[in-house]
Amino acid sequence: MPRIDRDGVGIYYEVHGDGPPLLLTHGYSSTSAMWHGQVEALAKDHKLVLWDMRGHGQADYPDDPKAYSEALTVGDIAAILDVVGAECAIIGGLSLGGYMSLAFYRAHPTRTRALLIIDTGPGFKKDDAREAWNARALATADKLDQEGLAVLKAATRERATASHRNARGLALSARGMLTQRDAAVMELLPDIKVPSLIVVGADDTPFLAASDYMAAKIPGAQKVVIPAAGHAVNIDQPKAFVDAVLPFLKNLPA
Repeated sequence: MPRIDRDGVGIYYEVHGDGPPLLLTHGYSSTSAMWHGQVEALAKDHKLVLWDMRGHGQADYPDDPKAYSEALTVGDIAAILDVVGAECAIIGGLSLGGYMSLAFYRAHPTRTRALLIIDTGPGFKKDDAREAWNARALATADKLDQEGLAVLKAATRERATASHRNARGLALSARGMLTQRDAAVMELLPDIKVPSLIVVGADDTPFLAASDYMAAKIPGAQKVVIPAAGHAVNIDQPKAFVDAVLPFLKNLPA
C-alpha cells in the first residue's frame, strides 16, 4: 500500500496507468475510491494519481488539530507529485478537493499544467457568507464527534459508502480544512493562466452559481453542466463525466 510520511502523518496514494500525470482529490468525507469508476478511462493515456486526504480513508488520522489545514493539504499534494516523479501535473478534484486544487495552483502555479474543478466553490468574498459556511462545517464536526460515522449514512452516495477508520479525523478535517479563513483562492481566479475545466451537476444547486462565477473569472475556462447529476457528478453520471473530461485532456497543449 503506497504511503508517504509527512512529518509523521502517513498519506495514502495510488497510481494507475502511465503518461502525463493527472492527480485527483476527493471531496470532504469521501475517499480516493470515489474515482474508481473512472480509473479505466482516465488511466488509459495518463498516470492517474489518487489519494486520501489526512483524516480520511486509508490516510492517518492525527490527534493534533494543527495537523489539519489548507497549507498542509497543499503540501501533501506536492509531496505526492514528488514521490511519483511528476514535476508538473493536471490537478483536479471534487468539492473540497477542487478547492484544494485551486489552493495548490496558488502555491505552485508552475507545477500545475491544467485544472479540473468539479462541483466546487472558490470560497467567499463576504465575511458573513464565509462565517455561515464555517458554522455549518463546525456543526458537522460536532455531530461527527457526538454520533460517529453513522452521520455519513444519511449523506450523499459517495460519502455514505466511504470507508473511514474513525470519525475524529473527519471532525478535525472539518475544523481545519473545510473551514475557510480568507478570500485568497477566490481572488486568485482572474490570475489563473492554465487551461481550466469546470464540471458541475445540473442538480447540484448549491454549486451552480459558484461554477458560473469561476467560469466567468478564470480566463479561457470551459464549463460543462451534466444533466441528471448531483454533487458527485462522476458517480451520478459516470459516462457523461468521462465524455466531458476526456476531450479537455486530449486538447491540452503539450
